Amino acid sequence: MTYATFHDLAGRSVYITGGGSGIGADLTEGFLAQGCKVAFVQRSDATAFCDEMEAKHGRRPLFIQCDLTDVEALKASIDQSAEAHGPITVLVNNAANDKRHPIQGFTVAEWDQMQAINLRPHFFTTQAVAQGMKAAGGGSVINFSSVSYMMGNGGYAAYTSAKAGITGLTRGLARDLGPDKIRVNALMPGWVLTQKQLDKWATPEGLEAHLDRQCLKEHLVPSDIVDGTLFLASKTSRMMTGQALVIDGGVVVTG
Repeated sequence: MTYATFHDLAGRSVYITGGGSGIGADLTEGFLAQGCKVAFVQRSDATAFCDEMEAKHGRRPLFIQCDLTDVEALKASIDQSAEAHGPITVLVNNAANDKRHPIQGFTVAEWDQMQAINLRPHFFTTQAVAQGMKAAGGGSVINFSSVSYMMGNGGYAAYTSAKAGITGLTRGLARDLGPDKIRVNALMPGWVLTQKQLDKWATPEGLEAHLDRQCLKEHLVPSDIVDGTLFLASKTSRMMTGQALVIDGGVVVTG
């Protein structure tokens, strides 16, 4: 469910990483509901989800099966999306893996793999869409970070390092791409209760403790993140770039 209609998004070519499950599925549906042409990549099969979206919205998202750690395959998927839908003017780097791990025994290969999932794609997808966005007169890149590193959370240092890196990357890219009317912003969700979170990490005690830290005493769900993403994609936020938009129910303080 979204609460706003952004009329300028209708007909836009949108590309989302991890757009077939979790928050990504809600993002895909949110953009479809705005009249966008949506393509997304995901490693697991999302055909059934695409069938559901086509039946519900009368338009089918383009699903491209891809391991986003394969940068060349990722770039090829962006070319395929642009060929199908026209130049990508909205890029949403959503895919992530918040795997928990200890400090001791965590290997170089495991560290590199986590960065290859959680940070590296954000740069190379932006690199791949930049020229098309420039030719189209501009665009919006939305990089999903997380408040987890701002909270000082432990237990998944590779993930929090990547998410902190995304914020820095966003600011650098915003500076570099601003002259081409390409806006780059970070979106920083709090603890969004996707099915994965409920299955793997959420305990009654953990949920209660987290809610105590929120100003708003209601847990976040994926749809809470969609409207903020649509806002950053729309020209409604046309003079907003290099920023970090926090949607966490009031856990962290910025400014």
